[in-house]
Amino acid sequence: MEAYIYDALRTVRGKGNKKGALMGNTPTDLATQVLVALKDKHDLDVTQVEDVMLGCVTQAKDQAANIAKSAAQQSGYGDHLCGVSLNRFCGSGLEAINQAAAYIKAGFRQLIIAGGVESMSRVPMGSDGAGFLMDPAQAISGHIVPQGISADLIATKYGYSREDVDKFAYESQMRASHAESNNYFISRIPVKDINGINVLNTDENIRPSTTLEGLTKLNPSFEAMGAMAGFDAVAIDRYPEVEVMNHVHHAGNSSAIVDGAACTLIGNEAIGKTLGLKPRFKIRAAAIYGTDPTIMLTGPAPASEKALKQAGMTISDIDLFEVNEAFASVPMLFMEKLGVDHSKINVNGGAIALGHPLGATGCMLTGTLMDELERRDLNIGLVTLCIGGGMGIASIIERV
Repeated sequence: MEAYIYDALRTVRGKGNKKGALMGNTPTDLATQVLVALKDKHDLDVTQVEDVMLGCVTQAKDQAANIAKSAAQQSGYGDHLCGVSLNRFCGSGLEAINQAAAYIKAGFRQLIIAGGVESMSRVPMGSDGAGFLMDPAQAISGHIVPQGISADLIATKYGYSREDVDKFAYESQMRASHAESNNYFISRIPVKDINGINVLNTDENIRPSTTLEGLTKLNPSFEAMGAMAGFDAVAIDRYPEVEVMNHVHHAGNSSAIVDGAACTLIGNEAIGKTLGLKPRFKIRAAAIYGTDPTIMLTGPAPASEKALKQAGMTISDIDLFEVNEAFASVPMLFMEKLGVDHSKINVNGGAIALGHPLGATGCMLTGTLMDELERRDLNIGLVTLCIGGGMGIASIIERV
């Protein structure tokens, strides 16, 4: 049985701080708005939707107590609608899609909404604690370091200079600016306040005025942490071929902290015919892959290779890629490992420009990829993200 994606929607992304436009919207509200928009767009028979599966990384404060069920209850779909919140760190939004697809393929469900939400302005990263980062017994045995150190370790080990990562970041901003000005983000909804007035209509973090000169003036974000807290020494102990860490990542070439929510409508063929829905894509493969937790962010390439093998495809079969720009070195390493040209990756910019609302990003990337494949009249796309702790996740979608 096939699992079809009938549609994908996302909110605009707001800056994830106290000055961000979406600070006044709770994460439940963000998720609810995208669910309601999906319902209204298709005049959806909500009695047929069985479950809401949402990725959410920091499940504390406003995002605690199963935010998926909270959003399901607020959405007006009805008391029958169940909800489950998932946490595979940065891969959570794509994990929700993959788990929903598995339920559909197994015949256990007919129609599921899968996506993610993260309000990083209201619920900062780390609000929920972190066992493997805070417990010395776990951190020492696994050579665990913060993600920024891992990103700089990748850059150092594979020879990516400060100029290299800054050029990549600049290109991300330019591509996102071009996409914004040409209205490529068509599956995006504005966010409203309690009075129904739009508070944000566009992605707030895109900076068309970015220059390479400006990026060169930004100080490395993880240099002091690496030296003073001893994380450089931990990384070098695990990778002795790296004699000195080269700290190249900063706020301008790392993913932006933002708020947002996204969803996809996933179901089997029969429910689509019953509801008069036309499938846009089918999910061909879904894979995860574990990697060394010290260098941590290298998972996209092996996860993608695993997904390709599952689908019986090669890298040349993929028309476009979405590789989450957690840090510039992550997609750069992906391109190097799999031999993919930058012209096929993140063609409308990535998280460096648009932002990375942790639990929602995987779903947002999927929707962006769907829209762009259709706009270019192409067929097959691959979505992949690196994941904290040393994991990667990838999915392959094919146009119907």
